[in-house]
Amino acid sequence: MSSVYCRYCYKDIKKRDELVTATNYLRIRPYHYRCFGEVEQETIATVRSWKPMNGPMGNITFAILLIFVGVMALTNIFGEVGNLLGALALYPLILRVLSFFLYELRVPVQRDER
Repeated sequence: MSSVYCRYCYKDIKKRDELVTATNYLRIRPYHYRCFGEVEQETIATVRSWKPMNGPMGNITFAILLIFVGVMALTNIFGEVGNLLGALALYPLILRVLSFFLYELRVPVQRDER
């Protein structure tokens, strides 16, 4: 299992709780939780372009978009426009799956031993 390094401080990410995968258009980058806060503060003056993909909000967004894509693919609600919307909604889903396989699987989950 190879290591995942933070793109801000270039240190090893040891626990999955510390990992934040963020996207900016076609780029997916791993960060520590605190380092991602620093990146957000540095980019807040221009455009808040880095969006976190993992965590509860990322999982909820993934589920909602997966249902939306399924409805658009299996029904004819909006006709050809619905097919286009479904195809466009696949983009964040593909990014989320890529971030899971590229980064999250490589970082071990450490459980609290009680």
